[in-house]
Amino acid sequence: MGEVFTDLAQAYRHGGFWMIPISAFQAFSFAIMAERVYALFLKVRLNKEVVLNGLRERIFRGDVMGGIRFLADQPQSPLTRILKAGLLEVRHGEEEVQAAMDEASMHELPFIEKRTGYLSMISNGATLAGLLGTILGMIKVFAAVAQVSAADKSTMLSAGISEAMNCTAYGLIAAIPPLVAYSILQGRAQALNDDISASVATTINMVLRNKEKLNIEAIEGEG
Repeated sequence: MGEVFTDLAQAYRHGGFWMIPISAFQAFSFAIMAERVYALFLKVRLNKEVVLNGLRERIFRGDVMGGIRFLADQPQSPLTRILKAGLLEVRHGEEEVQAAMDEASMHELPFIEKRTGYLSMISNGATLAGLLGTILGMIKVFAAVAQVSAADKSTMLSAGISEAMNCTAYGLIAAIPPLVAYSILQGRAQALNDDISASVATTINMVLRNKEKLNIEAIEGEG
């Protein structure tokens, strides 16, 4: 195991200056991946079915204030805050409900989507930094080879190219994880957005179908 780390450290040193920018890209990617995985898979829990079933039960019996309290008692998420914003405007009519939910969505949805796009950029940056380091390293090698004897050229060229390729390898090592994470996190963000959009539409339809029996006076002074 110690030999492996020794070989890796030696390869890192041989890669030259451009290994440092690639390391910076890698560090940023790990930080973003950790934060986004926590935010999208652990922090944001929509509990879509629980929320909709609880709202359906209360709205069907006209207890819109009970629905608002139910949302306030649930673990807070973009979905509960968006739906609560809409229900607080039931007394003002359908257009106000939709407008309130749209406005709340504009504040809540960016949290789901933010920073994920940087992973794609970082992946490309790490790859290009690795290629640039390799090209510059090979230019340096070829320039140095021109100054040595013919007998030493082959050995020096092989060693120099091997060292220069360390940049490409490390660039790819740094680029692959954020690229995979980007696809996974984008899929998760899209699924959350779809669930929120479907829940908003379902809630609006529930309100419209039961508006005759909603006790809207109970929410006067709320919000």
